[in-house]
Amino acid sequence: MNAVRIGLQLLVVITGLFLTLLILMHKGKGGGLSDMFGGGMSSTLGGSSVAERNLDRFTVGVALVWFTCIVGIGVIDRFI
Repeated sequence: MNAVRIGLQLLVVITGLFLTLLILMHKGKGGGLSDMFGGGMSSTLGGSSVAERNLDRFTVGVALVWFTCIVGIGVIDRFI
């Protein structure tokens, strides 16, 4: 079981770093702290593009893998 735990921990680190990269790739929606300090550029966004929707789906998928690994490590620590 030690190899499974190490594998899950490695997967958590890799997916965590990749998830950070994916989140940073998202387009800003405005209304946050950057707008308060003058960093917000107002533009009319009619809708999200196909690439943005696919990025959203991919980010959610990676986040689910990350969350599943966290739960798996918790189960291994708790019962084994």
